Amino acid sequence: MAFYQVSAPVAILPAIALGILLAQGSLSRRIDTFIHGVGDPTIITMVLIYLLAGAFASVAKAVGGVDATVNIGLSVIPPTLVLPGLFLITAFVATAMGTSMGTIAAIAPIAVGVSDATELSMLLTIGTVVGGAMFGDNLSIISDTTIAATRTQGVKMRDKFRMNLLIALPAAMIALIWLYFAGTTAQVTAPGDYEMIRVLPYILVLVLAVSGVNVLLVLFIGIILAGAIGLGLQSGYSIASFSKDIYAGYTGMQEILILSLMIGGLGALMRAGGGLAWLGQKIDQVSRFGSRGKPGRKTGELGISTAVALTNVCTANNTVAILLTGQLAKDMAERYGVDPRRSASLLDIYSCTVQGLLPYGAQVLLASSLAKVSPLALAGSIHYCWLLGISALISIVTGLYSGKQRQGKAKLQYR
Repeated sequence: MAFYQVSAPVAILPAIALGILLAQGSLSRRIDTFIHGVGDPTIITMVLIYLLAGAFASVAKAVGGVDATVNIGLSVIPPTLVLPGLFLITAFVATAMGTSMGTIAAIAPIAVGVSDATELSMLLTIGTVVGGAMFGDNLSIISDTTIAATRTQGVKMRDKFRMNLLIALPAAMIALIWLYFAGTTAQVTAPGDYEMIRVLPYILVLVLAVSGVNVLLVLFIGIILAGAIGLGLQSGYSIASFSKDIYAGYTGMQEILILSLMIGGLGALMRAGGGLAWLGQKIDQVSRFGSRGKPGRKTGELGISTAVALTNVCTANNTVAILLTGQLAKDMAERYGVDPRRSASLLDIYSCTVQGLLPYGAQVLLASSLAKVSPLALAGSIHYCWLLGISALISIVTGLYSGKQRQGKAKLQYR
């Protein structure tokens, strides 16, 4: 876990110090630039969403939502469909929880048990779980990657979800077909008891979010409903327990919350100093090469995808990669006429694709440690992530699902 020995909010401090050192003007002016970036309305809104998303996930899990979801899925899966079913269960749980790490921690032990009880490869079953977790993380409206992608591009979660689904669904369908033929000999152990009502908060949040209801209101409603279910059905669950679970959710978002604030300030320093303009020019060169030197939508989409993918390789954190490249992606989208819903979708897709395949990424490390397999070997068995990256690339090259093109600007606008 070498990439996670030093927390990101601490690791960013030298970058902030360097940004202030390189900035122009008096020290007070430089610090003011940083503080204005921290207080940007987009950053503050993102922070509020993180807090409520963490609280909802914490409360819903505490009242048995995750266990109920898994047991419902296992109870209806025929033995011949165990791998596709495992993928779908994992995908739904990740979409509902908004966290790939939490989903893998909850379902990977089940996958290990399935592999031990059948002739299925351990790499295949664990790779199925990681793929499903990244599918849900990529699409969930309470995932930190979705929050970061939509807020940095200024689009609604509903619109990004729909555009993202058009690319992710074909990849998921191909993955499910592959898993069906690979897992026809499997058997499913008897699932535990469950109550359907405990899954209701997840379903309601997903439906309301896709319907276009304000995400802050959606999450607040989800928290209240999950808490009410716990108070009504769970013995010993009290108002005090409810409040502790909410605060535990806040605490779980502490790292990404602090990091978002600091990245907002660092981004302001980079824009003021011309760093984003320089980076944009370099990525433009790569993108132009990939699109045969003809600037346009394809150039912009390739540039956005390249930027977030390379950043994710360097940081091993998909949310951090989106936050670092969000403003650059927005500027490139404006220049090349890329629909902002499309840029948000590509940011999320390629950050999740790379994150789900990194042998030193947290998701693969967690899954491989639970299954006691090599992270490097596991990366080659996460078929969905490979298919998602290919699906998105085909969409870029062909122009499928690219949305409405806008008239691009003649020059990069970074200041």
